[in-house]
Amino acid sequence: MLTKQDILNRAKEEKVEFVNLQFTDLLGIIKALTIPISKLEDAIDMNAWFDGSSIEGFTRIAESDMYLKPDLETFAVIPWTKNSSSGVIARIICDVYMPDDTPFEGDPRYILKKQLKRVEEMGYIFNVGPELEFFLFEKDANGKPILTTHDEAGYFDQTTDLGIEIRKEMSSALSAFNIDVEALHHEVAPGQHEIDFKYGDALSVADKAISFKYTLKAIAKRHNLHATFMPKPIGGINGSGMHVHQSFYDPKTNKNIFYDSNDKYHLSDFAKHFIAGQLEHIKAMNAIMNPTVNSYKRLVVGYEAPVYVAWGQRNRSALVRIPRLTKGREEKGTRCELRCPDPASNPYLTFAVMLGAGLDGVSKKTPLPQPVEENIFELSVSQAREKGIGTVAINLHEALTSLKENKVIKNVLGEETFEKYFNAKLQEYDEYRLSVSQWEVNRYLEIY
Repeated sequence: MLTKQDILNRAKEEKVEFVNLQFTDLLGIIKALTIPISKLEDAIDMNAWFDGSSIEGFTRIAESDMYLKPDLETFAVIPWTKNSSSGVIARIICDVYMPDDTPFEGDPRYILKKQLKRVEEMGYIFNVGPELEFFLFEKDANGKPILTTHDEAGYFDQTTDLGIEIRKEMSSALSAFNIDVEALHHEVAPGQHEIDFKYGDALSVADKAISFKYTLKAIAKRHNLHATFMPKPIGGINGSGMHVHQSFYDPKTNKNIFYDSNDKYHLSDFAKHFIAGQLEHIKAMNAIMNPTVNSYKRLVVGYEAPVYVAWGQRNRSALVRIPRLTKGREEKGTRCELRCPDPASNPYLTFAVMLGAGLDGVSKKTPLPQPVEENIFELSVSQAREKGIGTVAINLHEALTSLKENKVIKNVLGEETFEKYFNAKLQEYDEYRLSVSQWEVNRYLEIY
């Protein structure tokens, strides 16, 4: 565990001049209070006060005073500032507190911590491994991103992939944030990429996911490109997902709680109930895991996106997949993969609702439906319905309605945070609903 002196020594060695005290708003956008290095020791000892009234999902003006409590384990020097003329900058991720020294209930990091406390009391660790896909787009003469992809390559292509060197540079930068990159490759659509990093406990991985997006955008900018985690930037091609692998670990026994050698899929009863809980609450979870109007342009049949609420192993079209494992590695590697979240979501809230839904299934011993191993992509919605297979929410409005009616997921967020999130997203949907798209103009202007 890092001490204050460890941080001060490291900052001195790296010639740090400024420190970004980072946190996220309710939507997962990184915010920061920048302090000179001379104030770092004070910030560690006495925290750093700020006005939270203008932050999305935070307090009202009358109760705006809040403070940031640095988590020293997240200290990192931002690598692309080392040769900058404006000075070397470090960052520390912070928890948000109220003036009475209580955690701010609307802090997404705290919302995840509350769910993880339940896991800790069970004696377990909740491990996750997200896979964030992204696009690289070119910019116009004014530096604005345009829908021209950086390359025309496809899945795992090499010769036509112009992003190979950029992904390598991104991976090197990620290592400075203690992000252990495991694989990097071109994705299915032109201009689409994926960099995978090692799984870990949900809190540290949520921190890394936030740093991941921050880093990739910064490196892309250095190449006059724009990295976007928008779920569906271009119609007619694959969108970007954030598949999340999940498992539970018992540090006392060194056992994978999801594993059962006697089960066909190597799944324990705990794992089955956990998956069943997520399947049961999926539409309310969609409001958090698929948080934009655009998210539902990805969740459609025909583009490898998981639309149908089912689980299986051979079936990559299922909402929850049980990955196949190398023989002899089953005990360590057994896990489930939830495939509908997208990278526009706030990872703290996403992991929190995934955990809340799964643990509800465990506590209620919710039975897991039979697996579906046929290719559901080939089914129409009506055919799936005939087989008793439901769908995820079809749009943001349905997801928000489901969230409003779902006590389990609302309790994960807390009443006040739910209200703020629900109202912000409902306003977003209304703005979309009232706008007139180019598609409507092209379709209707002349014929009517």
